[in-house]
Amino acid sequence: MPEYLKKFAEPFGYLDFARFGPVSEPVRRVLLREADRLHRHGWDALESLDADTAAAARTAGGLLGCAPHEIAFVGSTSHGLFAAAHAVGAGAGAVGGTGVVGGAASGGTTGGSAPDGTVLVARNDFPGAVYPWLRAADNGGLTVRQIEGPVTADLVRDHLDDRVRAVAVCAVDAATGYRAPLAAIKELIGPDRILVVDAVQALGAVEFAADAADVLAAGGQKWLRAGWGAAVLMVRDRIADRIGPGLSGWSGVVDPIDAPAHPCPPRPGAVAHTLTNPDGPAVAALGAALALVREEGAGRIEARIGEVLGGLLAAARAAGAETGGGPTADAPYGSYRGAGDPAADGSGIARLRLPGADPVVVHRALTAAGLATTLRAGWIRLSPHASTDPGTAELLGETLAHVRRGARTA
Repeated sequence: MPEYLKKFAEPFGYLDFARFGPVSEPVRRVLLREADRLHRHGWDALESLDADTAAAARTAGGLLGCAPHEIAFVGSTSHGLFAAAHAVGAGAGAVGGTGVVGGAASGGTTGGSAPDGTVLVARNDFPGAVYPWLRAADNGGLTVRQIEGPVTADLVRDHLDDRVRAVAVCAVDAATGYRAPLAAIKELIGPDRILVVDAVQALGAVEFAADAADVLAAGGQKWLRAGWGAAVLMVRDRIADRIGPGLSGWSGVVDPIDAPAHPCPPRPGAVAHTLTNPDGPAVAALGAALALVREEGAGRIEARIGEVLGGLLAAARAAGAETGGGPTADAPYGSYRGAGDPAADGSGIARLRLPGADPVVVHRALTAAGLATTLRAGWIRLSPHASTDPGTAELLGETLAHVRRGARTA
């Protein structure tokens, strides 16, 4: 771990990795190398970028437990989820319009969707994990049934019927740190239904049941610390024949340049769901970040994050704050106490609020003290990394105590 920690240099007090993770030294070197390569070379630079992409696919496959051809690279998590949503919709074989329905498992649908075209989506997930399904429904091919999270196996069971074709879930909730029980959900829905996972708040931060995901998308700009521009899109062979190339572009088809006529058949593997070639330097950087996680071990990184976050939460509680989430949270979803699934655990994300204090004032005070956090729905979100200085906890506690004293005397 000491050698791993030397590869980072974010500012002291930075507690916002769920929003953006300052890149590692290996990623910085790769980005500089690729910029120099593109500066000094012509088309021959593309061969090196293709090799970097192939290497990144092998590394991602090793982390996620899949073959390299089951990995493709797209521009962002949202891009991957839009591809997934339209692929599921295309595979449903629906005719006519579709719509969005409410939370009742027996509730009706609108617009003539095919019997197997319904997708369960948590209404209160991060919007980036919701809108791909809503837009795919607007375009025809599936029906969205919105449910109230957190998404547990019991909740999915309550809404499961013969119309449900897929379940979409965030591996880790961006606001609360709730870690969904992916293995239990996949076991429940079975091999004939598709589990689509937004893993951007999990990959690189916590261990999770990636093998349960049939389709997975995760960008590199947060816990992987790879910067923007590239995301992993995993599509497993086991469900490839049940989805269609909903957003496939020329890069996703066989021999698009010399084809006598279009459309061409889709290419095998996850690349069938790409619009165009990926950002080569960004993929190379993502590959370096994935390799760093694989070299150190996701479990070791998670354990270190848990230690740091535990210290932060202890300091916050000592200063009078109410906390939620964390690495071993009893109630990782705030007000959803007793979520009913022992497999659901916390993660690297937690949150706090100071009773009697305006959360905007608290957030401003933390920022003024040099603590980078995010304010969401009246809560201060904490998301440290393994490289976060443990001394940050003392500064957090002191700042919260100062704010609380001010609130009492106001």
